[in-house]
Amino acid sequence: MKRLQPIWESIKRFWRNKHITKILMLIVLTFLLLTILFFAFLAATANVESLQEGLKQSTIIYDKDGEVASKLATNRSEGIIIEELPDYVGNAVIAIEDERFYKHNGFDIKGMARAFFKNLFAGRITGGGSTITQQLAKNALLSPEQTYKRKIEELFLAVEIEKYYTKDEILQMYLNQVYFGSGAWGIEQASNKYFNKSAKELTISESALLAGLLKSPSSLDPYKNYDGAMERRNVVLGKMKEHSMITESEYKEAISEKIQLEEGKGRFVERKYPYYVDAVLDEAINKYGLTQEEIFTRGYRIYTEMDQNIQAGLEQVYEQDYLFPRGKNGVLVQSGSVLIDPDSGGVRGLVGGRGEHVFRGFNRATHLKAQPGSTLKPLAVYTPALEEGYNANSMLKDEPMSFGKYKPENASKKFSGEVPMYKAIEDSLNVPAVWLLDQIGLDKGIDSLKRFGIPLEKEDEYLGIALGGMHKGISPLQLAEAYTVFPNEGKKKDAHLITKIVGPTGNIIAERKKETVKVTTKSVANQMTSMLLNVVESGTGQATKINGVQLAGKTGSTQLPYKDINGTKDQWFVGYTPNLVGAVWVGYDKTDREHYLSSSSSETVVPLFKAIMENTLPYIEPAEFSTKSMNEKLTQQDKQEEIEKTIKEGTDKIKQELPKWKEKLSEGKTELEQFGEFLKEKWNTLLNQ
Repeated sequence: MKRLQPIWESIKRFWRNKHITKILMLIVLTFLLLTILFFAFLAATANVESLQEGLKQSTIIYDKDGEVASKLATNRSEGIIIEELPDYVGNAVIAIEDERFYKHNGFDIKGMARAFFKNLFAGRITGGGSTITQQLAKNALLSPEQTYKRKIEELFLAVEIEKYYTKDEILQMYLNQVYFGSGAWGIEQASNKYFNKSAKELTISESALLAGLLKSPSSLDPYKNYDGAMERRNVVLGKMKEHSMITESEYKEAISEKIQLEEGKGRFVERKYPYYVDAVLDEAINKYGLTQEEIFTRGYRIYTEMDQNIQAGLEQVYEQDYLFPRGKNGVLVQSGSVLIDPDSGGVRGLVGGRGEHVFRGFNRATHLKAQPGSTLKPLAVYTPALEEGYNANSMLKDEPMSFGKYKPENASKKFSGEVPMYKAIEDSLNVPAVWLLDQIGLDKGIDSLKRFGIPLEKEDEYLGIALGGMHKGISPLQLAEAYTVFPNEGKKKDAHLITKIVGPTGNIIAERKKETVKVTTKSVANQMTSMLLNVVESGTGQATKINGVQLAGKTGSTQLPYKDINGTKDQWFVGYTPNLVGAVWVGYDKTDREHYLSSSSSETVVPLFKAIMENTLPYIEPAEFSTKSMNEKLTQQDKQEEIEKTIKEGTDKIKQELPKWKEKLSEGKTELEQFGEFLKEKWNTLLNQ
């Protein structure tokens, strides 16, 4: 240490003599000054007068051709006028969101300090500390990124906003644009959504409940978490009393009030193609990490795979009630359907239900989990069997049999002894399918399903999977995605709606990464298509047949849990042309002894699929499979056999007649020789004369 002492003293002298501390302080202060000037310049040049317009901006959904398909509009800048509301409505929001709202100039030092230390301990930006004015700046003028740079911009912009607008104007804009959950943007929509009344009629207790939802609109939704919403309401009421916004007696009356929810009928989110757009929102949120609030407040451009002609045609079909079974006791028979381009995996059209649509409600095209019935046979049994060396003409056992405790039966209760594979598929026979899966091995079937992208539970690993017996089930989207393998030469593209999401400044927020999985060989895919073409031509799917169109497909249905009732629980049809795959489900949301499908799939879901395809075909390019149906192949085979038979009969006849021809030739030769001798004698006689 003594040796280092002189060096240390030299460093200190140099530091003092060169005024390093002052220089460093000057550099830091200069940097801070420049930073402040930079953000002040940004704020000063920002067009805060356009705040109202910023709140009107819509996220736009584009179709596959880059044309506008739908706009996510919530009318967030319109609604109530602050002077028309009771004071306690705005005060409830101020009390819980920004208690010093009327005292600060756009930012709250105390709130910022509290949020800073919270973020510091968390090691990241967790939010908090923003005033109502800052939240307006963020929602209307800034990007959604959670960074310190964005927070500083937000602060300076808030100051500029406070210079241009009054406090009441700012509060009014905030109340009209903030999200209260369940698709309700703004206090007026929220009041209608939860209480079926105008915000002008809200009580103190109801106002406090709505203000409390702002912290977490989803988890505090009173329709789903009433107790949590009421606890948060009590916190808001406590804050209001603390800041003398309500009296002691008003507090006691409000906190004892029993909130009665009554949903209004207002449409809170305006958009075209609601089920498709809902699915886009789900994908943006679940796959790309956006929030619903960001999507509705940032003015994104979301590019999708939608074909508006196909989507509109699909929706038109679902408006035709005669295509669906009549519901019982006023309950609609429901349905969900999906149309996918097999080459890209892009979802061209999607409808998730019938009747009144609920914003981001249950989408039967994507959220449904139902047993797929016999539509699973080609995936779980016949594809792996073809891979193991079986072919369309392979004979399969079709007789009563048991597999341990499991005893499958054909729907007709009849048996043929044995049938060729193509016939078992064409007539959707159950016993041959289970027998074949047992022959090739259950593990082969399970592996095949996983390659097709079918989600499985441990309970699904039994021979009943051959007939679509699943613990949870699948959606039309998952089934359609799996069937894209057959027209796509054995390859599966991931089904998707979104191709990219572009931010308000033109930066790409998210972009789809292409995924292709080789599921089986082109030869196996073609063999499956040959057999599935037969299903439409002469099998259980005949009611989907359209003249001049090559359509392959498979029917499916699931049994009722009631042995004394003849009917089905779920009905499916999945079909495809060379460039479009569609899957349709029909059934009740809740099946019981009163609500089930009494008619067969050939009378219900099959003609429905035909109507969908008839509306869709004008908008897809005509194409043909590289293979023929088994019927055509068998017809050609019969013709070939007939030709070969004729040739063989002709050959045999020639062989039979050949000895006679030889004898006649021999006799003719003798006669010719005799005639030659005769001529020779005559010639010699003439010469001698």
